[in-house]
Amino acid sequence: MPFSHSQSLESGRKLETLVENRTRYALEHSELNLFETHEQADRVQLRFAEPTLASMIMGKKVMHLRDEKGFDFYPGESVILPADELMCIDFPEASHQRPTKCLALTLSEDFIQEVCHSLNQHQQRLDGGEWLFTRDNFHFTNDRAVHQIVNRLIFLFAENHPSKDLFADMMLRELVIRLMQTDIRYSMEKGVKETSGSRLQFILGYIRQHLDEDLSVEDLSQKAYMSTSHFHRSFKSELGLSPVEYIHQERISKACQLLRSTELPIREIGLRCGFNHLSYFNRLFKRYTKCTPGAYRKKG
Repeated sequence: MPFSHSQSLESGRKLETLVENRTRYALEHSELNLFETHEQADRVQLRFAEPTLASMIMGKKVMHLRDEKGFDFYPGESVILPADELMCIDFPEASHQRPTKCLALTLSEDFIQEVCHSLNQHQQRLDGGEWLFTRDNFHFTNDRAVHQIVNRLIFLFAENHPSKDLFADMMLRELVIRLMQTDIRYSMEKGVKETSGSRLQFILGYIRQHLDEDLSVEDLSQKAYMSTSHFHRSFKSELGLSPVEYIHQERISKACQLLRSTELPIREIGLRCGFNHLSYFNRLFKRYTKCTPGAYRKKG
């Protein structure tokens, strides 16, 4: 069933009066809106009739969803919004010199359900539960895979190619699966302190509590009472990252926090995050953040 984009966008206060440039692309199962906002504004209302992935590209917004308190929304972050969810948006820094840029990728409910059904048929979850796309607001930091897929989709939507619906369909399927894996990962991390209700949840808590120690896949699989191959396969299937990728991500995240909040020497921060060699710490940190630890600290 083709995606009905004619009613996908509603405005409370007219967003068009505050947007210098808005570009809309529609494909069979999805629609992409790219926005540039050139004026500071408060309480701009926006609503989509289908589930939406909103991602920041440049600048800063303050998003008010069901929580009136709101949260800051920066480049590299996304939020999943259920259908008909009202957004109330502040643009505290937008200007003609530095516009706020963001995207809204809307997916048809039928397409999402078809992807979930296919995944449940061919790839059962470790705990026996079903793969389900979130029906709540979900604010998260893009991992490398989501970042790359979103950038690729922007290119595909704009490309004048006769097969772009087919290309985009494959990317959108991967995106839906990656988003579900990210949702599961965040949910497990939030529950780590309350319960060790699943083997993978217990392992996530163990990793985060022992980042300064040697962490091997073999040792972690033993703690999960799984063979190494089954543990690696289940971890990546459920969470979208390999165990080693997750450990690296958590170590770099902890290093970023220490660089922002302490005056510890960079070598000491590396050791506290499980890096015994400064050169390796620098190399991995730059791969994940696009800058060195020293440059990251100077940016504040």
